[in-house]
Amino acid sequence: MSHETIYQYIWRDKAKGGNLWTHLRQSPKQRRKRYKAYDSRGRLADKRNISERPASVETRQEMGHWEVDTVHGRGSLHCIVTLLERKTGYVMIGKLPNKTAISLNNKTITLMKRMPQAFKTITSDNGTEFHQYKKIEKCGQTTFYFANPYHSWERESNEHVNGLIRQYLPKTKSMKMITQRQCDQIAKKLNQRPRKRHNYKTPEEMYYGI
Repeated sequence: MSHETIYQYIWRDKAKGGNLWTHLRQSPKQRRKRYKAYDSRGRLADKRNISERPASVETRQEMGHWEVDTVHGRGSLHCIVTLLERKTGYVMIGKLPNKTAISLNNKTITLMKRMPQAFKTITSDNGTEFHQYKKIEKCGQTTFYFANPYHSWERESNEHVNGLIRQYLPKTKSMKMITQRQCDQIAKKLNQRPRKRHNYKTPEEMYYGI
């Protein structure tokens, strides 16, 4: 008989009004969550894992597959959302007043409307701001996928462009006063920056086939 079986018996007894638990050495303390126990906090049902994403997305052979992320400055309230097209590196940036799912959805959908029909898939991390992703899917007729927790390399394109954005919006700077116009200007500079992987063409040239 394992110790876990004994504990389960004791806590079932307590639930029925028994007093076996009072004989435990640390009975006044709250029971510690068992290792490997399922923790439902922050988990999202029915989400698609990145492993379900079409293999063609990984090869960057076609346009329309995007990565989304949020970037923060000093303080936790104001931030930005970035949308990056994987094949071309084309980026759009939106200012968020806060990190709620509602704000994230509203701004993401607004950015997507600039390019109707351009979104086939979107991949994000597991932040709670993406928990209402189905509204984005519905408005954009796209399919959402989630990377594995703590696997930032599964969204390497977005991580790279976020690093470039830090040249304009350092971590030590608050984003409270940043405007959408400034976000668009930063995105324009990044989209007009030549990239080695495109034989020094810009993401803008690649995206629009110039």
